[in-house]
Amino acid sequence: MDWLAAILTQILHLALVLAAAPLVVGGIRWLKARMQGRIGASPLQPLRDFLKLLRKRPLLAENASWISQAAPHAGATLALAALVLVPSFARGMALAPLADLVVIAGLLAAGRVALALAGMDVGTAFGGLGASREMSFAALAEPALLLVALVLAMLAGSTGLETVGALFQEGSLGLRVSLGLALVALLAVAVAENARIPVDNPATHLELTMVHEAMILEASGRHLALWEAASALRLTLWLALVAAIFFPFGTAPAGFALLGWVVGVAAWVAKMALLCLALAAFESAIAKMRVFRVPEFLGAALLLGLLAALLLFLSTRLA
Repeated sequence: MDWLAAILTQILHLALVLAAAPLVVGGIRWLKARMQGRIGASPLQPLRDFLKLLRKRPLLAENASWISQAAPHAGATLALAALVLVPSFARGMALAPLADLVVIAGLLAAGRVALALAGMDVGTAFGGLGASREMSFAALAEPALLLVALVLAMLAGSTGLETVGALFQEGSLGLRVSLGLALVALLAVAVAENARIPVDNPATHLELTMVHEAMILEASGRHLALWEAASALRLTLWLALVAAIFFPFGTAPAGFALLGWVVGVAAWVAKMALLCLALAAFESAIAKMRVFRVPEFLGAALLLGLLAALLLFLSTRLA
């Protein structure tokens, strides 16, 4: 019966994250509007926009190749595949053996390549500009993420999310300076990966500062719906990843346990809501930085990850 519980947990997890993705984007927009003294659109507005765009036929440029048609499907599929691997309300999912931080980083990198190829396919200036900026930022963000994975591997002996989350939930790792540095580095990478303030502003289309939006300016109809869905899935993924690694409290153990699942879902929703509130407050209190300062921002995240790994290595050697 263990395999049946694992499959059921995986299905419920998929339904939960799919329902949460548009609410995460819409909830953050609504919270930011309320913090700025505006009424704001309904948290369900991203879902309405997605359904509206799905009914529209995409328009392609005359010189667009098959990349412009395949890239939106690849980007959304890769984002969904990565999100499916991140634990939410319970452990013991059917795909738990694949829930590795390095695997998730690889899926996100592949999705980034699909987005960059779509931006460069038509040959517009904005698309190429956004793609070049995206890949240059990734050259610093990906090593920082791998250093965080290294820190977790040194502590837990594995980069598997369920193993790391279980150790955090048990409290056996305790409070460490290296974990705090790794958390800050991971949050900085998450902000950059999702094109959020201060790295990018998803609510504007300023030509000289666009990164993510510049690569999807040529998308329309169903293709634009898929890119927006991929963006919502990635944002949900990063928030769920932070919750699964550093705040796994309330997560139900593996196996069928109805009461544990109810508590796990409630705890996961509460953690996601608090993270959305923190992100909205952070973006409302800070201004977007200049594009040329983004490498410094990501360089600081890379340095924090390296410092966390060095401190942990020295402390374990001296112990």
